Amino acid sequence: MIVRILTEGQYELDEKQYEQLNRYDNTLVELVEAGDAVRFSSTFQELLRFVRSSGRRLADEELAPSTLILPAPDSTMDELKQLFVSEGLVPDRNP
Repeated sequence: MIVRILTEGQYELDEKQYEQLNRYDNTLVELVEAGDAVRFSSTFQELLRFVRSSGRRLADEELAPSTLILPAPDSTMDELKQLFVSEGLVPDRNP
């Protein structure tokens, strides 16, 4: 699966990483609903670190269709709260 971090680049992650991405996403939705900007910011940064450390960064010239697009690292909860509602960025998969 390919995850793009806006303003940064693309990372190839193993499909096994999907569940962890979904857990981060669900937590971010909860933090938006609670209005907890501090924890949102730290959890969002954890999500980005997870993608960077778990994935292989694609070369800039190696463009691939993105499975998931994450906002820029300097984004705030106020800027992103419309994205992290209901299902969030990572759609739940039906077993």
